[in-house]
Order: sequence, then structure tokens, then C-alpha cells
Amino acid sequence: MARVLIVGGGIAGDTLAVYLERDGWEVVVTEIAPALRAGGQTVDLRGDSAEVLDELGLLEQARKRLIPQRGAAWIVADGRRLAEMPVTAFDGQGLVSSEELLRTDLARLIHDAAGPGVIRRFGETVTALRDSGSRVTAEFRSGDAEDFDLVVGADGAHSRVRALRFGPEENYRRPLGLAHAWFTLEEEPATPKLDGWFLLCNVPGRRALEARPGHPGQQEIGLTFAADTLPPRDDREAQFALLEQIFADAGWRAREFLDAARKAPDFALDTYDQVHMPAWHDDRVVLVGDSAWCASPLSGLGTALALRGAAELTTALRAANAPADPAGIPAALAAFESAMRPRITSAQQLPPGRVAAVAPESMLGIRVNAWIMRAVQTRLARPLVARAMAGTEHHRPAQTP
Repeated sequence: MARVLIVGGGIAGDTLAVYLERDGWEVVVTEIAPALRAGGQTVDLRGDSAEVLDELGLLEQARKRLIPQRGAAWIVADGRRLAEMPVTAFDGQGLVSSEELLRTDLARLIHDAAGPGVIRRFGETVTALRDSGSRVTAEFRSGDAEDFDLVVGADGAHSRVRALRFGPEENYRRPLGLAHAWFTLEEEPATPKLDGWFLLCNVPGRRALEARPGHPGQQEIGLTFAADTLPPRDDREAQFALLEQIFADAGWRAREFLDAARKAPDFALDTYDQVHMPAWHDDRVVLVGDSAWCASPLSGLGTALALRGAAELTTALRAANAPADPAGIPAALAAFESAMRPRITSAQQLPPGRVAAVAPESMLGIRVNAWIMRAVQTRLARPLVARAMAGTEHHRPAQTP
């Protein structure tokens, strides 16, 4: 039986594990986290996401976990609304969809779909990869070493597999000038209710505070600000200090959010980046998802591309008669890249002004952005917007993750 090592147990990695196990592979998934990662905000079930989940037989289960939402609203620090976009906008193709669920719920659903043929190793990752004839020897942090017919890096934008096989992150990272913190806030009796609305509060100085519905009794919070670099990922106190410095005077619910960030078990902070690589595969090692092509949360397509990438890689391996004949794996990886490359090129082409629209510099910019959000929904503008979207892999206007 052919063996595959999947490094990274997120959406892309676990989706691929389910596919390949069903095709007869022996699958090993390593995940550096000690358990399945929680957290993350809502993900969209339109387009590629729905198609892949349907193929896996998981779509109806995903729909049972939807978060009720009414739409998005742009507000200022005193809570006044400057613009709204309901879920019905653009025939359901607006910023917020009626078919969204939390990333943590989708990750659990895919994770649980794997059978006994998927071996999971939490708290583990690779430290070295070397070619051994027609196989790849992977050395692990635990000190063990094993041979595989295929190694897949699905370990995110800061991929260890990419660094080991293709070179350092700085060769491929393209910062977009913004950073984002996200976490879950546990509601208390005095917590302002959202009533199903995703609220976006822009503050001068390229800052934004966001709150959107989560599970009952919870809100999903985002803090966006201008930055290309951040404190080390393992220095949580330095991260909190940076957020305090940036948002202490932001108004609206900033104080509440800053306090909640320190209590949240799913707190995360990262820059908005894209990953651009000339090739995603090398012999029997391949990257998939954000490891290969991060389009940034501003694209609104991260989950859809992760799901589609896993499906396309599976299709290419099937066409090469793997796992029955592992000799065809390198050619299958080239075919996978040819199939996915046009989608990624399109997804990474953010419209001009997209980054500035997420976090305007001035109050004038904030008001102009809100005016645009109102204007595109008018009777005269709707046909123009529909034509602009026609034929694209559109899932969600990229305002926030």
C-alpha cells in the first residue's frame, strides 16, 4: 500500500486525508498543535466549498451547523450605521452569505469523516526531508524517520515543509500591509447584542474592529491594523501590548475586545500576506492550500481554495493510477499544479484599493467606503456589479476574513 505523509491537520490537510484514505492510501497526518485547532471565524459554503463537501458527502451535515446572519453593517465609533449589506444582496452573493459556518465546526466535521486508515500524530512535525530512491524519508521532531511515497505540505502560510524543500519564507511571502487578530468573545449579561449582524467599525489610522455572530453566547471578534511585521508568534504578551498600543483609544467596544483577547483560548494574530511560488511540487513533495498559494484572508477564498486544492490533487493522483502504481506520482503532481494554477492566479488578483477599503486612513476614507457599499447596491449599479462578477470564482467580496 502506498504511503502518504500530510503535514498539517487543517482544512486542506484533513480534506486530502479523507479523499486519499477512501482511495486506498495509507495516510499519516502530523499536526504540530497538541489537538485539533479550534477558532477561526465564519467560512462560506458557496461555490467550490459546497461542491467539494457535497462530493465528500458532508454538505448536508455542514448546513446543519450554519450560523444565522442578517448581513454586514459599517458603523462608526458611536455605533451609528453608515451602510448595510443584507445577506440577500446580489442574489445572496454579497459580503455575508446565508450559508456560513464557523471554521472550527467545518474542521471538526472533516476531521471526523476520516476512517481508521488515517493515522494522526498531534504535537508532531517534520524536521528534514530527503529523497531515498523512489520514496521520501521524513525525519520527525520526535526523532523517528519513515519513508513515504508522497509528502504533502498542508501546514499553512508559515509552512515548515515549504521551508525545508523550497527555501525560506521570505522568498515567497508578499505582505499586504495589514495584520489581523481574531478570537472568540464569551458574552456576558452586559455584552451588546449583534442581532445577527456582522458589525465593522473603521477608525482613522487604518484600524478596524469587527464583531460577528458565533455560537449561541459567543461573538467572533476581529482587530485589523496596519503592519508588515509582528512580535514573535510565541510572545503572547508582546502581541497583547501591541494591540493595546494601537486600539486603546479606538472607541466603540475596543476596551471590551482588548480584555477579551487575553482570555480567549483561540486568540491568533498574523499579518495579511500572499504566498507566490513558481512551483508547488518537487519530485514527490507537494504543497497544497496556504502553504502553496495563500491568497490572504482579503480574498475571501482561503477555505474554498483549500478544499478545491485537495480535490484536484486527488483527481490528479487517481488519473495517474496512484496508489496502485506510485511511479506516476511526480507526473500527477505536475498535472495538479496545471489544473490549480489558473484559479490561484485569479484569486490572488485583489482589486485595486482593496486593502485601503478594509482599513481606510482617514474619516473621509471611511465615509467614502461606506458610500461605495451603499452605492453598489442601488438599482442602477446592481447590473454593473453583476457583470463584473460574471465568470469569476466569486464567493465573497473581500472585506474581512
